[in-house]
Amino acid sequence: MFFAQYYLDCLSQASYMIADEGTGKAVVVDPRRDVAEYLADAEARGFSVIGVINTHFHADFVAGHLEMAARTGAWIGYGRSAETEYPIRKLADGEIVALGDVVLEIMETPGHTPESISVLVHERHGHGYDGVPYGVLTGDALFIGDVGRPDLLASTGVTAEELGAMLYDSVQHKLMGLPDEVRVFPAHGAGSACGKSLSTEKQSTIGAERATNYACAPMSRAEFVTIVTAGQSTAPGYFAYDAVLNRKDRALFDPAGAPRPLTTAEFIARRADGAVVVDARGPQEFAAGHLIGSVNVPADGRFAEQAGTVLPTDKDLLLVAPQNREEEIVTRLARIGFDRFAGYLRSPDDALAAVAEHVTSAARLTAARVRAALAGDNPPVVVDLRTCGERAENGFIEGALHIALGELPRRLDEIPRDRPLVLHCAGGHRSSIGASLLRHHGFADVSDLLGGHAAWALLSSPAAPTPAPTYTLPRILGMGAHKELS
Repeated sequence: MFFAQYYLDCLSQASYMIADEGTGKAVVVDPRRDVAEYLADAEARGFSVIGVINTHFHADFVAGHLEMAARTGAWIGYGRSAETEYPIRKLADGEIVALGDVVLEIMETPGHTPESISVLVHERHGHGYDGVPYGVLTGDALFIGDVGRPDLLASTGVTAEELGAMLYDSVQHKLMGLPDEVRVFPAHGAGSACGKSLSTEKQSTIGAERATNYACAPMSRAEFVTIVTAGQSTAPGYFAYDAVLNRKDRALFDPAGAPRPLTTAEFIARRADGAVVVDARGPQEFAAGHLIGSVNVPADGRFAEQAGTVLPTDKDLLLVAPQNREEEIVTRLARIGFDRFAGYLRSPDDALAAVAEHVTSAARLTAARVRAALAGDNPPVVVDLRTCGERAENGFIEGALHIALGELPRRLDEIPRDRPLVLHCAGGHRSSIGASLLRHHGFADVSDLLGGHAAWALLSSPAAPTPAPTYTLPRILGMGAHKELS
């Protein structure tokens, strides 16, 4: 048996290839949209990919089933209740997919979504199969340390309580009914918004989950539904979009069809026509100088998820990326279905310097400066972009308006436009995103807290020295640090 896990840190997403080395037949489970790695591995080992299985309609990324099928001729498999615009093989509970001495067995495990399935992997030795399966690919039904959330919008017309009851049976009866030795291979790990307390481990066992996973402990159905629906973070805004897109017969992703570089004049013209500029440079570079109205989503982080949270799905995008990372950024956005690229700006530092009239800076305030401003005559409104869990664990600034970053695009009306605003997160990454989004939507006096709540907590510590209340603004394209461009 050949078994490989492919893990994508940016989306905390795992996909798998299982093959029989004797027959050369392979199946790929939950592939991402850029499929070159799977195809290269299959070719190098002489495998023929005969099938692609999606454990459910994913909401956090666009799966690569159509790309895999187009390149290999493989069938596409889903659980029995799945309905799609493209031909699929409906896989029933107990159905066997034989690759040779390696056999896949389908388990219906609804709850995260109605059509969710898990895939048991068996390997035959001699004249029969081992009594204990090699492992189970659990999709989003069972994670390491958690279970899939039943409240996402991927399942229109089904309530969280109804899905939670399904998940109870799937986890407590079906999956916990497997032997302790069976390895667990989930579709996501720590950081994914598909659950609330996922582990950083990439695999586990049924026995380990039985002993340590809060949702696998014996309890009533009502207790289970209550515990798994409580405390879930706000789902990123693009989740509903991707859940629908995964059902559609959409355009294929073509890595060779990357958007072209634009001249500065072309870029400015497309921006004037309504395309949204996404600036993937770091917060400090962005603060030093950027095109007015740009939305800052730094590439070094959970870029795709955060971009999907704040960017529109119905507008063309223009890209300002760290030098020579344009194709990477385009691929990462394509993984969540954001394909409407009008082009990118090559050599952004030189290009921005040439159009100073379209460039501005962003205010980033030290914790001392924020504290002084709060004690002044016109105190700012502080907006806390962290999750409820972060606030509960680490404290918060008294009087701050709490709107998690995932909720910000749909709660703009709750933020006053006639007061100075200071946004903060834990360390300053998300606050740069949020502050740029507010400026994009016309908020005038917006700053973010340099160093985030960690800097505020350090300043507020009795043992901490009080630094001078200075205003922090990076140098702007080589010009004076306090020169504002408009």
